[in-house]
Amino acid sequence: MLPAYCTNVVAGRTLEATRAAVVRTMGGVRARLAVNDSLPIGLWLSARAAEELASQPDGARRLRDELARAGLSVATLNGFPYHDFHQPVVKHAVYEPHWADVRRLLHTQRLADLLPDLVPDGTRTASISTLPLGWRARFSLEGCGASVGLAGAMLEQLVAHLARVEDRTGVRVTVDLEPEPGCMLDRPQDAVGFLLHALRARPGMPDPRRHVGICHDTCHAAVMFDGQRDALRAYREAGIRVHKVQLSSAIACDGSPEALAVLAAYAEPRWLHQTCVRAADGSVRFWEDIPFALAAEPVGEWRTHFHVPLFAARLGALGTTQSAVEECMSEIASWPADERPTFEAETYAWDVLPRDASPAEALEDGIAAELRWAAERLRAHGLVGVPA
Repeated sequence: MLPAYCTNVVAGRTLEATRAAVVRTMGGVRARLAVNDSLPIGLWLSARAAEELASQPDGARRLRDELARAGLSVATLNGFPYHDFHQPVVKHAVYEPHWADVRRLLHTQRLADLLPDLVPDGTRTASISTLPLGWRARFSLEGCGASVGLAGAMLEQLVAHLARVEDRTGVRVTVDLEPEPGCMLDRPQDAVGFLLHALRARPGMPDPRRHVGICHDTCHAAVMFDGQRDALRAYREAGIRVHKVQLSSAIACDGSPEALAVLAAYAEPRWLHQTCVRAADGSVRFWEDIPFALAAEPVGEWRTHFHVPLFAARLGALGTTQSAVEECMSEIASWPADERPTFEAETYAWDVLPRDASPAEALEDGIAAELRWAAERLRAHGLVGVPA
């Protein structure tokens, strides 16, 4: 058995583009892995693609069957990017619309309606990951308190919708906030505080803990210098379920001139690459992108939000946070089986890696190598098996 792989690695603004790219790329990955079972995927649908799918009679089931013929099965949905995630410049647009905007609610409800017909028959629970409310600076400009209150109200409406989906289909769909550097919820304590205080159980209403939880991204936590074990335990101790873990690795840099010169090559125009630097006294400073951090010339240990191949322990003069992925696996291995999350590998930045940092000849080769590495390490921790 393999972890899922997130399909936001391929472009897909429309449903037809998504369908073709996923079948071609992930079908090619499955062929390279030579597995007999279906290859699980974390399907990303843009808002346009989801709307197109919902408009087709029995569209989700027909897509599920088409994916099955290609040897693929949907394990989870990525509901974070709303627009075209592979347009030339994405940057802050990936955080729009935020959770104080009704468009985010409507999109997520649509995904929740589709998911029970996308997953294999017999599935009882499935996760949709979503953004952690929004980008902090945008919320602040619009009025932080009001925006957070609106987001809480939107999520309350979502909980009621998810309860109706479960009643109708028998599938418990969870929507899971994914803390990310620079967002309103970028640390475990932020996410815990919001979920405990802004999304409370109310008499006569569905329990929000049943339907809203956390998607823990190992790269994001590592960039913030949050220990994986500490973060995961903070959620459990607060009674908040981690329904999905995205296995991903960040760039680590020792701050030497040689390493910083290499890091500069990772600055690119499509996505934000938030960077944190931890000084000798333990304090951590944040910059929203690589060029801003380089211009400030801070001294310390650097971490950069750039999803690099899971199997890479080093990238020339740069390191990676691969050990944080292992720490996450080790912690979850200690949990009861019924509390363990869906595992999904998410490395979407293959096509913007500097040429000398991309070890695979083709995208399918790189993804297959990541899945082999992830499956072997999960098996070593007693979590899942590997293909025969």
